[in-house]
Amino acid sequence: MTHLWIEDDLALDEVIDEILLQSRYAIDTEFHREKSYYPKLALVQLKWGEKTALVDPLAVDPRGLARLFESDILAVFHAAQQDLEVLRHASLVAPKNIFDSQIAAGFLGYSTPSLATLVQAIKKVALSKGDRLTDWLRRPLTTAQCVYAADDVAHLLDLHDELSSQLNELGRTVWVTDACNDLVARPSGPIDSRLAWLKLKEARSLKGSSRGVAQAVGQWREERAMRSDHPPRRVMSDMALLGIAQRVPKNVEELASTRGVDDRHLSSEFCKEIMTAIRDGAQRTVELPSHESDDVEKWARPALTLITAWIGELARKNKIDATLLATRSDISAFLRKSPDARLMHGWRAAVVGEDLSKILSGTVGLSVDRDGHLKLIEADNA
Repeated sequence: MTHLWIEDDLALDEVIDEILLQSRYAIDTEFHREKSYYPKLALVQLKWGEKTALVDPLAVDPRGLARLFESDILAVFHAAQQDLEVLRHASLVAPKNIFDSQIAAGFLGYSTPSLATLVQAIKKVALSKGDRLTDWLRRPLTTAQCVYAADDVAHLLDLHDELSSQLNELGRTVWVTDACNDLVARPSGPIDSRLAWLKLKEARSLKGSSRGVAQAVGQWREERAMRSDHPPRRVMSDMALLGIAQRVPKNVEELASTRGVDDRHLSSEFCKEIMTAIRDGAQRTVELPSHESDDVEKWARPALTLITAWIGELARKNKIDATLLATRSDISAFLRKSPDARLMHGWRAAVVGEDLSKILSGTVGLSVDRDGHLKLIEADNA
């Protein structure tokens, strides 16, 4: 496959001018985030018509892509969530009108397939095998790397055609549009640094001042990681953060003897900041945020399990990925009768919500047939 290698802003503008004359384009990205806090965009692959371009964001200003992303032209992705986050960071914007072939496939019985699996299933074509751990920031890229990268967009427009046809036959086009719009609207980027401590596996076991210290030192670690553009665990390990939270060191000597703390943390700059965070955290009163299930009234908690099972059955019968029908958060919102509950609106209300209302009202019950599948039965027969 031939492709254009784009390494200057003028060439990028010419590519965008061409794509803006189209109704759609395929897009993918390559990036790294293992050694940095923010993802490092390493390559942008674009396909329109019969042309493919590999855009080098190390040589051109990726903000030049904003002109394309702000247009209404359809951007066809596969598994777009991380791509959208990376593009928002590098280009300041991301495509607003998207079609995600992985989401679309989930509404057609494919669960959440990889691109290679979906291309093989629909086009009977095997994608080129590349090194999953390849260094996309290295220049120049090898021929094999370029072929692998171009392959990621080579079939997306064909997948869009085929999946759209199947969705149209089943009347599920609007479902996918809604799901893709939800993905675009989903927040991305850095988390609230005050909530960073909750990423610790043992966070919920901490009590009293230990919880406040974990929050304060976790917040310090997250903000230090943002400023230095390093992964949080390179600033301070989880072991050290947890050890500090459990011990609550009162002085530098106690900090130095805490498991996981190293010489770097005892440097004048780090030590002062850490001890300040410890003292601040020890005075905080921190409440644990509730689990999604905690937001449900006690009477409804058994219904949470029952409804989750029925949604799984509906997903099986309709050949839809269950997470696309409803998440646990969706079910909790429905049980709380939240006016914004997704199960009370649109296609989800028709596919799922009506059954759930009947179950909760007691007009129908659930039974298991001989094949082990759930079915609704009239309450009088329950």
